[in-house]
Amino acid sequence: MADIDELLKSFDTSLEGLNGKQVQQCLKKYGYNVISSDKQESALIKLLSEFLSPLVVLLFTIVIISFFIGEIESAIIIIAMIIINVFMTFFQEYQADKAAEKLKKLVSTTVTVIRSGKEEEISQSELVPGDIIRLSAGNIIPADIRIISSKTLYINQSAMTGEALPVEKSEKPYQDQYDLKNNIFDIPNICFMGTNVNSGTAIGIVIATGGDTYLSSIADKLTQKTAKSSFEEGVDKFVMLLVKGMVYIVLIVFVINAINKGSWLEALLFAIAVAVGLIPEMMPMIVTINLSKGALSLSRGKVIVKKLNSVQNLGAMDVLCSDKTGTLTQNKIILEKHIDINRQENETVFLYAYINSYFQTGLKNLMDNSILEHSNKHSGKNLDIGNKYVKVDEIPFDFQRRRMSVIVNSSDMQPILVCKGAVEEVIGICDRLNDNNKILKIDNFHREKITNITKELNEDGFRVIAVAYKDFLSAKDKFSSEDENNLILIGFAAFLDPPKETAIEAIRQLYENGVDIKILTGDNEVITKKICTQVGIKIMGVVLGNDIENLSDKKLLEIVENNNIFAKLNPEHKQKIVEMLRKNRHVTGFLGDGINDALALKSADVGISVDSAADIAKESADIILLEKNLLILEKGVIEGRRVFGNITKYLRACGSSNFGNMISLATASMFLPFLPMAPVQIIAKNLLYDISQVSLFTDNVDKEYTRKPKRWDIDNIKKSMVILGPINVVFDYITFAVLIFGFNALENKELFQTGWFVKTLIAEILVVHAIRTNKIPFIQSNASVWIFLMNIFMISLIVWLIFSHYAFHLGFVALPAFYWILLVFILLLYLIATKIINKKFIDSF
Repeated sequence: MADIDELLKSFDTSLEGLNGKQVQQCLKKYGYNVISSDKQESALIKLLSEFLSPLVVLLFTIVIISFFIGEIESAIIIIAMIIINVFMTFFQEYQADKAAEKLKKLVSTTVTVIRSGKEEEISQSELVPGDIIRLSAGNIIPADIRIISSKTLYINQSAMTGEALPVEKSEKPYQDQYDLKNNIFDIPNICFMGTNVNSGTAIGIVIATGGDTYLSSIADKLTQKTAKSSFEEGVDKFVMLLVKGMVYIVLIVFVINAINKGSWLEALLFAIAVAVGLIPEMMPMIVTINLSKGALSLSRGKVIVKKLNSVQNLGAMDVLCSDKTGTLTQNKIILEKHIDINRQENETVFLYAYINSYFQTGLKNLMDNSILEHSNKHSGKNLDIGNKYVKVDEIPFDFQRRRMSVIVNSSDMQPILVCKGAVEEVIGICDRLNDNNKILKIDNFHREKITNITKELNEDGFRVIAVAYKDFLSAKDKFSSEDENNLILIGFAAFLDPPKETAIEAIRQLYENGVDIKILTGDNEVITKKICTQVGIKIMGVVLGNDIENLSDKKLLEIVENNNIFAKLNPEHKQKIVEMLRKNRHVTGFLGDGINDALALKSADVGISVDSAADIAKESADIILLEKNLLILEKGVIEGRRVFGNITKYLRACGSSNFGNMISLATASMFLPFLPMAPVQIIAKNLLYDISQVSLFTDNVDKEYTRKPKRWDIDNIKKSMVILGPINVVFDYITFAVLIFGFNALENKELFQTGWFVKTLIAEILVVHAIRTNKIPFIQSNASVWIFLMNIFMISLIVWLIFSHYAFHLGFVALPAFYWILLVFILLLYLIATKIINKKFIDSF
């Protein structure tokens, strides 16, 4: 591997980075830094692939058989229907894809680069080979990087290798013992696009972007097959339920009609048409439209959906796990106190805290910013630390040590290590303290005093960190966490993060809407309880991270169920709690924005982060909030339930209608001397019904429906089919009786088929009004205007079709006026019966 000077020369760059002209030249040469593990198909390919769907293949089979038996007109009509069906499906899915891409662009991913000697934040996509970039904990590696300098840099390569433990990387040159072909991830000075920084800092040069990265070469192998959600599994089960029933009934229909009618080809044609008519082939499109429109609606409320299915998961969520910082609090941390061991304001404590925050180059948190901002407010001038101290080294923060240290040379050139972090962790590496400029050994008396100070501050709502230092007698250049020992404690910095006013109302609404809230935090239990009480969270029980360390899953399942405050947690604790809640059959959401939240975000049913979060947190999340506000999330929950409600309306209406049609078609074909409905009519009915359902995503949902979490329940759908389907059959047979005895339709096949076609299609279109609400339709609860308009349009189209000159080609004839009058009464009675049965039986499950 070339040394750093040669490497910089080969990319025509320097440690000061590229200039604007060089960047533009590189963009022209290499393109934007964009890669996708899923190869995007062109619109034409997607359109052509629609012709290979199982439904279209079945329709083409009918076309071939129709031509073979001389039904040329039917074949042409079916071909027209295939084209309409394909283009309608393609258009809706294409629009949904475009909407999803648009939403993804709203979530920004930036990287810190050095260009023309200055640091700046740019979009990850604008990165080019030769760029010099800074990396810190929480960053996703944005391209293939060669490390130039680093400090305690650990990279998580699990996305590439599956290995959970982070790997140390540094600027060490490549050695011959590394086998490039077999152990490419072991190269110590290369970080690969798609991995992430676990801890530490580094400066590196971009050596490959976009399609030239190693990730691009193995993208197909890395395409993740994510586990299906309960909703996806439920939809699959629903489809399989219909398909299984359809297979049995179609076989029966085929055999009976072949024997009764004497034509095996006609029987086969009818059986395939029945199959096409009964399969809910447009269901994926209807579901996708609902989810994509829901995602667009959420985006207007500052909720960005990365994965469409998470819209439904958000509505199903019954437990929300969240950190308190920024969620329950204002996320505006203010440094209120810097005190010594005697509770007195101490300028040295502030000075050392400032030195630490000023020189550390890792991911600066709100406390660092508060300390740096406090300088002007506190003293009215900048401390000018940069001219008084020279940075030697730093030991970055990580979530195991829970502290960070910087090493500086003062005017006498003696190295000083300045450390700040969690009180327990800092005290653990101190053996002395500064008491009024006297250095005393820490004993039990002092430990109790320290405990009391931090407890009192926590009870007053302050977050507390400890500040300590260590003098080195001799100079050296490199330091590590092993040097963090025998420190001298000088005092504490106390921060106030006031409760967020909107949190109180949001928590009340979440409770009212059936969402339980559990707080998972790395802070101690005292301050956590204080904040929770202030915002209205009823404390059921408090559990510390150490308490769950060695518990069995059985005991932990009980603990996570019965407690709602979990404090002093590390990332693994948070992940375990989320997993146990899911095992307890809760649909669990997790809201987090830190590096330590990534594991829990991935484990949750719905991972929720914010646009200002660490890169790894945003990458792990399903949903991104443009503002960390529980009120925004609460509105998202309601929207998720509205989307789920509209999807289940379609499934219940479609399932019960299809089930009823199966029975009616199978039984009617046994006693009728002709087919109850011609194959081309079945296909036409199917297409018109599908078109009528496209507007369902606009429907209103009753407020009462959104008050509780909505989970997928296949048993409820089954019961809906079994109970409502036979009602459809009963009114089909009433229609048969009217046609046969009232209009002598046994002697007129076309009249019978037309009459039943009209009744069946209009009933399927209107039945959603009886199923969509628990209230009285049209009086207490109305569908959306778009559904009414679609209903009027489709019924008008049906009536026009029957009387148009196209009717002959479909085998239709004009219906007697009196039949239309009777049909109105049949449909009215059908809707009333469905509504009564739906209210009495379905809602009891």
